[in-house]
Amino acid sequence: MELKDTKRVYFAGIGGIGMAALARYYLSLGLPVAGYDRTESVLTEELAAEGAAVSYADSMDAIPEAFRNPEGTLVVYTPAVPDSNVPLSFFRQGGFFVRKRAWVLGQITRSSRSLCFSGTHGKTTTSSMAAHIMHLSKAGCNAFLGGIMRGSYNSNLVLDSGTDYSVVEADEYDRSFHQLTPYVAVVNATDPDHLDIYGTEEAYLESFAHFTELIRPDGALLMRTGLKLRPRPAEGVRVFTFGRGEGDYRADNVRTADGRMFFDFTGPRGTITDIELSVPVDVNVDNATAALAAVDIAGILTPELARVAMASYPGVERRFEFHLREDGPDGRVVIDDYAHHPDEISRSIASVRALYPGRRLTVAFQPHLYSRTRDFAAEFAAALDGADSIVLTDLYPAREEPIEGVSSRIIFDRLETADKVMISKEDFVDTMKNRNFEILLTLGAGDLSLSVPTLVRELKAS
Repeated sequence: MELKDTKRVYFAGIGGIGMAALARYYLSLGLPVAGYDRTESVLTEELAAEGAAVSYADSMDAIPEAFRNPEGTLVVYTPAVPDSNVPLSFFRQGGFFVRKRAWVLGQITRSSRSLCFSGTHGKTTTSSMAAHIMHLSKAGCNAFLGGIMRGSYNSNLVLDSGTDYSVVEADEYDRSFHQLTPYVAVVNATDPDHLDIYGTEEAYLESFAHFTELIRPDGALLMRTGLKLRPRPAEGVRVFTFGRGEGDYRADNVRTADGRMFFDFTGPRGTITDIELSVPVDVNVDNATAALAAVDIAGILTPELARVAMASYPGVERRFEFHLREDGPDGRVVIDDYAHHPDEISRSIASVRALYPGRRLTVAFQPHLYSRTRDFAAEFAAALDGADSIVLTDLYPAREEPIEGVSSRIIFDRLETADKVMISKEDFVDTMKNRNFEILLTLGAGDLSLSVPTLVRELKAS
């Protein structure tokens, strides 16, 4: 189904962060949008306010009458919605055009010059940085993000009229990124993940190798230096690397002063000095290098644009997001980060250590998925041991059914840090109020983050 043939769009799982971006995109085109989600959320409330018909009933009542006509109705679903879902079953059995979210993104990449950001981690931050740079340029972009960009955007969708560019997160889960046709493909990291899908590290790397085959012949591949990946781009595709102090694009002269962080960005066309990071954490030096390089490869970057964009980048919710920063050298700090893979956790902890040297760090972590916990229990424990104090909550299952013998306990028992405690998520606020922490870093892709604002309110009140 081509866009010109689409008369209305129904989303099964409309409250998902990536699904919501597409729903907003189709609303912006003036098309009727409806959808189902299991639970009400801020996102679903916002979509309803923006004109989408949102239902939470797993029944035929969730489908508006106009959307029961197969002609011109595009149905988009996410694997998080079970096959038993009544609306989704109706569409599948009724001859409707039913496709995953990745198919829609693929259509968008084929009708634009798309900058596609892939990798085990860093996708949301690098893609949102690139979207912000492009939005500030004359070129503009339509960006589909896996998080809510803060500031004046306050959205997971960036729209610019008349643009020829798109920015897309290339998600490796369920091989979704194999639907895309990048103009510039970025590979930020290939640490094994989603082994419930891939089984082995070799299969995981092969999936990324296939992704590099999908780049347009007039396009480019940008890879972090040192990856195990052996890319297979088509003839004519330009290949670049990026890294810290190495690669075709590199970050040099990284320095901090009075809580501010700067670096110099060097590429084939020269060096842009004194770039300031608005979110001054070490990992964002690498993320910014990838974003700036991708935009430069697209032929859009200028020194002034690079400096202005990085200094004004508003950040993304749940990506190293500060919730509390009390004044003074002993003031308490609360940071929430989406890190849910051992390597991400290590880098997040290292970033906090660099920002607050010598201060005591407490990490609260909610493991995400039974399969990931099973596959990386030892690695999770080793990463978390970088903290001075560890609070481990019960596991967040997301889309998965329980696996016998798998729980947060298999991480907890491997921790070597002496100051450790395991609690239920419901006890998080009371536990942290009484722990007299200095720096608190909450980690994970589950719902523990929803308790952080409550904790901060109670800390301020006391």
